[in-house]
Amino acid sequence: MNWTWRIRGAIDRLLGGVGLRRGRRNPQEIRVGDAVDFWRVEAVELDRLLRLRAEMKVPGRAWLEFRVESTNAGTSRLTQTAFFAPRGLSGLLYWYLLYPIHALIFSGMAKQLAHRAEASEPWRK
Repeated sequence: MNWTWRIRGAIDRLLGGVGLRRGRRNPQEIRVGDAVDFWRVEAVELDRLLRLRAEMKVPGRAWLEFRVESTNAGTSRLTQTAFFAPRGLSGLLYWYLLYPIHALIFSGMAKQLAHRAEASEPWRK
């Protein structure tokens, strides 16, 4: 559902936000401070954690976090968490009105990340 991000980026630009910008310093490596679309990398722990802070126009503050944990079965578990600290009534309305859309988009994103990670495993080649 990449088209939904493009629409969100266009809306953000119309509202005076950063929009959907690209251009990390290194396409193969991610570092704290890098811009990823309308997110800013806030924390990175190699093979464990990626936390992104939203720079888009929203009525509050938002983060998107990815954690990877090893399981006892020798596999990995990806946990994706969206955090939102609403500002006022408009923030609460934003969060609850868009919750179904966010749930759809974020679940699809997590599935796609897991699929791509499985496909790139060296032992699968």
